[in-house]
Amino acid sequence: MVLDRLLKFLPAKTVYAHCDVPCGIYDPKSAQIAAATVLKMVQKLKEYPEEDLNNRVRAIWTKEEHARKCKEEILILWTDYFKAEHLEKYPDLHDTFWQAAKLCSLNKQNVDEKKAQELVQAVDKIADIFAETKKS
Repeated sequence: MVLDRLLKFLPAKTVYAHCDVPCGIYDPKSAQIAAATVLKMVQKLKEYPEEDLNNRVRAIWTKEEHARKCKEEILILWTDYFKAEHLEKYPDLHDTFWQAAKLCSLNKQNVDEKKAQELVQAVDKIADIFAETKKS
């Protein structure tokens, strides 16, 4: 009731936006850095002796946090940046992102250098596609 009166007194125009953030600031670099950090932490974990609990826990926490961050960043690109016209040019785009997101989860759950390398490669592929879309 009070809100209806207020809205009549202070009319507002409807505004529209197609992105969560201003256009032009999307970039896969943060996802690439996060994926590279996951790989580096997996490699570091192989170097630390079993008794070095402090460094092992820190490396695992860092690996998991960066896998989470990588997933967040690629999901933002997937859902906010890429559009229907990109799917026409890159028909495997959805699968590429889905597989990369799954690799993020696998890297949170495991310490597996092969899966960490696959994550880096998947995010690099996304970055390459992103760069191609910026050219057109």
